[in-house]
Amino acid sequence: MRPKKIRWVCCPPGERCFRPIGKPVRRLQGVILSLDEMEAVRLADLQGFEQERVARWMRVHRSTVSRILASARRKIGDALVNCKAIKVEGGCCKIKKRN
Repeated sequence: MRPKKIRWVCCPPGERCFRPIGKPVRRLQGVILSLDEMEAVRLADLQGFEQERVARWMRVHRSTVSRILASARRKIGDALVNCKAIKVEGGCCKIKKRN
């Protein structure tokens, strides 16, 4: 398998965790959203960028952005529907300063 290409993101690493209220922590399941998945969702869904523009911003191919978005949306959907926590961490990313 080829090594993953570095993805450029503006989301600084740090403690980012979202969990449903009213469910005991000991019974809570979770999903891990990588920094590049969060960045792709931020750019495509929050900022409204087309996948081609997201790809240029993250310095990857458009098809890679499509796969990243599909994975992120599947995880977010699973967390929302099944009352799971979402933790953001990891990924092969470098932090890019916002313009």
